[in-house]
Amino acid sequence: MYDVIVIGGGPSGLMASIAAAENKAKVLLIDKGHKLGRKLAISGGGRCNVTNRLPLDEIIRHIPGNGRFLYSAFSVFNNEDIIRFFEQLGIELKEEDHGRMFPVSNRAQSVVDALLTRMDELNVDVLLDTPVQKVLYDEGKTTGVLLKSGEEYAASAIVLATGGASVPQTGSTGDGYPWAKAAGHTITELFPTEVPITSNEGFIKEKQLQGLSLRDVGLSVLKPNGKPVITHKMDMIFTHLGISGPAALRCSQFVVKQLKKSKQHEVTMAIDALPDQSEEELFQATQKIKKDEPKKSVKNALKGLLPERYLLFLLTQCAIEPTEVCATISTEKWRTFAKICKQFTFKVNGTLPLEKAFVTGGGISVKEIEPKTMASKLMPGLHFCGEILDIYGYTGGYNITAALVTGRLAGMNAALFGIE
Repeated sequence: MYDVIVIGGGPSGLMASIAAAENKAKVLLIDKGHKLGRKLAISGGGRCNVTNRLPLDEIIRHIPGNGRFLYSAFSVFNNEDIIRFFEQLGIELKEEDHGRMFPVSNRAQSVVDALLTRMDELNVDVLLDTPVQKVLYDEGKTTGVLLKSGEEYAASAIVLATGGASVPQTGSTGDGYPWAKAAGHTITELFPTEVPITSNEGFIKEKQLQGLSLRDVGLSVLKPNGKPVITHKMDMIFTHLGISGPAALRCSQFVVKQLKKSKQHEVTMAIDALPDQSEEELFQATQKIKKDEPKKSVKNALKGLLPERYLLFLLTQCAIEPTEVCATISTEKWRTFAKICKQFTFKVNGTLPLEKAFVTGGGISVKEIEPKTMASKLMPGLHFCGEILDIYGYTGGYNITAALVTGRLAGMNAALFGIE
């Protein structure tokens, strides 16, 4: 008989089992894979971005999917607590751009190893290669789990840390949703977030810009009236299927939502290649170039303004021959060029599928979860943490912060419930 059974050995499950054991519970962690922390080991490009040091309001802003639900949780355990937690485990951390925190070792595995060592010290029992058939409920409360092997394990508190349905090669294949449903929980519609965006535009299909990176551009998803739904100023890259890179990944969930809302097959996006200059300033700069260097070819006169491939592509879009000399180009065409640098619009038709996404949007409705304990409001003894919840953020340490914080609370409160 265990006090707490945690299902799932990702970041939130490892944290939940440690928190439960630190609160004197007898803990069993079950995972269907052959090793723990697989998603953690590949996170942050294999370096593991354990959290983010930005102020809490900023962190919540970077979790557009129900981030506000985490305010209560952060009042108990927050990003600074995560940093202290890892430092106490002997993992030195360093801060990089935009508040991202990494282990000084630059090795995600060192983070996983520190968590496993701590679980060992706390005598957490672990079952690997052990798929769960279902969570057992009896007379309106949790009683244990039934394994696919037919074995049963009893516990009065269960923590579901089975993850979402993205990155399935790490074991997160949506197993926990039916078990939550059986307890009466609502699963909001699942969709891919932090995922490359696809487009059927001719220039994409013809691979005209494939492999081209644009730095610090403003990438927007537009409403039908042309106003932006969201703009992200970051790097992006053109791919053989559409666009990717940080700005595109962050825009992806808004593409999905906009497609659904508009009931159209396509959504318009816009690239502002020079977000620090206004269209008028840009136009005036081109007029100065035309006046100062009338005999120079356009492509040489504008050299360095934009990456060369993108510059030539935009000139063609404006029907300007790159070899033409500046003096012969009409004012109207210069205006068009300034406009397209500031807003090159193109149609996108969706994203890559959920299994190619970094993060799952949707999940167990947070309305049915106690925000300070991660306990189910519907089934006593059931607790949730990590990506199974309908909480999703941008990449940059935000999702893992949510996973570790909810894991901490779920484990702690499952222990208090299980030992009663």
